[in-house]
Amino acid sequence: MKSVIERMKEENTEYKIAVFRQKQSLPYEAKVAHAEIRAREFYHELDGMCCVSVGGLDSITLLLFLRSLGIDVPAVSVSSLEDKSIQKIHKELGVIELKPLKSKVEVIREFGYPVISKETAGKISHIQHPTPKNATVRHAIITGETGEYGGFRSGTRMRLAQKWLDLFGGPENENEGTHYQTAPFLVSDRCCYYLKEKPCSDYQKQTGRAPYLGLMASEGGRRQKALMMHGCNYYSKASTRSAPFAVFSRQDLLQLALDLKVPVPEIYGEIVRDEDGTLRTTKAQRTGCSMCGFGIHMEGRPHRFDRLRENNPREWEFWMYQMGWGRVLDYIGVEWENEPGETIGQTALW
Repeated sequence: MKSVIERMKEENTEYKIAVFRQKQSLPYEAKVAHAEIRAREFYHELDGMCCVSVGGLDSITLLLFLRSLGIDVPAVSVSSLEDKSIQKIHKELGVIELKPLKSKVEVIREFGYPVISKETAGKISHIQHPTPKNATVRHAIITGETGEYGGFRSGTRMRLAQKWLDLFGGPENENEGTHYQTAPFLVSDRCCYYLKEKPCSDYQKQTGRAPYLGLMASEGGRRQKALMMHGCNYYSKASTRSAPFAVFSRQDLLQLALDLKVPVPEIYGEIVRDEDGTLRTTKAQRTGCSMCGFGIHMEGRPHRFDRLRENNPREWEFWMYQMGWGRVLDYIGVEWENEPGETIGQTALW
């Protein structure tokens, strides 16, 4: 039976999430007004000791939104990880370039490939690096059973999806009496930490500035619940940040980019409106590090690595063949070597 405190925490969480969802349902103009209030509030709360963490279109839009409000604070980025067209916009906007802690090659060779999703990659990494300390976590990842520490629950979300258990659960076969495959490569969720998060964190500690981030809960992923729980502005000893666009949808973000006349990096193409009124970019919908594989299994073709081959064949060849990304994609069932739309016999490969 759950304690009174546990029930109160759950009820409080449910209430916060319900309030956040209500804000997500507001009309576009109200969301923009809400973002302005939260952005100004954060700036004044910290006496202007803020910065903007900039990457792709979302955070470029955030930077120009803040400047339109008269909030002119330093913009920082590990720009070398971004597409060249994004790097170009960063230079035009005066973004301060930070250096990654390790190179992309070093991260892959030392820790493994960033593939599927951050959450799933983290679970697979636990399985691939067994220790006495993570035995309970590994058991939960295989079975969904949490043990004493987790209240002896079963069927929890800790369990890896069956598709990925089949491909990556092999190292636990002897312990769990299973017959899963063992991947011939390592998987890791640590790439962003060494390439982006730690350099930005170090800058913030050195300067005493807290970041504005272009995060949106509608994008899902690991941060979604945290944004719903903590809202746009969050202050604590461990982490202080502002995400003015937290309640935005993708449509809201693209509309604001149009309203602000944001320079759209070439990798995205143009922002266009379909006949049904839906906004989209004509090329990439999302961007990131050129060797990142998070979400690749969910993309149709041409996917991000297809676009990399088109835009930079030499870099594509390096990652696919020399750095082994080709065998990783083969293993998880993502086609990459054939051209999108190419057929083998009578079967289309896209």
